[in-house]
Amino acid sequence: MTQDEIRQGYKEHAALTQFYRWYQVYERPEGGIENAINILTEDVSLTSGLGTGNGHAEYRARVAQLPDTWGNAHHVKSTDITHGDDGSMTLTANIVYQNTGMLPDGEVRQADLKYTVELVSGDAVLPLFSHVVIEQDSESTVETFEDAYAENRMRSLVHYWLALIEDPARNPEPVREILADGFSLNFSSGAITDFDGFKDWLAGPGSQIAASTHVISDFSVTEKDGGTYQVSMSFGWEGITPDGTELVAKTQHIWIVENDVTDRFARIKTVDVEVLEPFRPRDG
Repeated sequence: MTQDEIRQGYKEHAALTQFYRWYQVYERPEGGIENAINILTEDVSLTSGLGTGNGHAEYRARVAQLPDTWGNAHHVKSTDITHGDDGSMTLTANIVYQNTGMLPDGEVRQADLKYTVELVSGDAVLPLFSHVVIEQDSESTVETFEDAYAENRMRSLVHYWLALIEDPARNPEPVREILADGFSLNFSSGAITDFDGFKDWLAGPGSQIAASTHVISDFSVTEKDGGTYQVSMSFGWEGITPDGTELVAKTQHIWIVENDVTDRFARIKTVDVEVLEPFRPRDG
């Protein structure tokens, strides 16, 4: 990873936050459409096989037409993000879409889709969708519908957390939205159990690096009782010190997450971290 890629990492996490979050209105419509509307610019355009819609009103009308008997799942297979000189981003993604309810006799429809999403800066770290094009590459039927809500919901949360802690602005306030009551962040530097402790960490140990980013791997989600989830993943961390030295590390994370489907994001209850590879200078 180049130094430019490291410095842009938080922007890409922010873009992926919005991308994964966008699917929840289709996968859990009971969460409400407002969580989808605030991802979009006022003059957003959306082009798909249904034609082109412009603005929030047309988007609301399009979503309202979807039958509530349908089940929808969006399995994200790959993403790629490019950066414009003006701060905009273009995200392309390959998706396997599954649907129950559209076809007769309980058949599960499956389609390979390509998304091209243009994003512009928003009021905070999260960008907004300004233009979306959805193209279908193939279509078939499969025997089993695989729900994707939990993975998309949790990935959106994880990317948002990373965007916020990597953001050079070091603003702790947006993190309040994604921390549950009585949270406990059991970092290698010590446990954090209140927001003042988190602010101190972000201003202290969290700010000792000029720029950093994380690469997520080995991601898995298990649904627990009471609307909670366990998320397991590894983070490959890359950072740059103020003097330009490049450092790497790797950690294993296990999160317990509380989820209210109507909130913009799920909330982190506990984080347990195991250091797999301690901080060290990058080889070569």
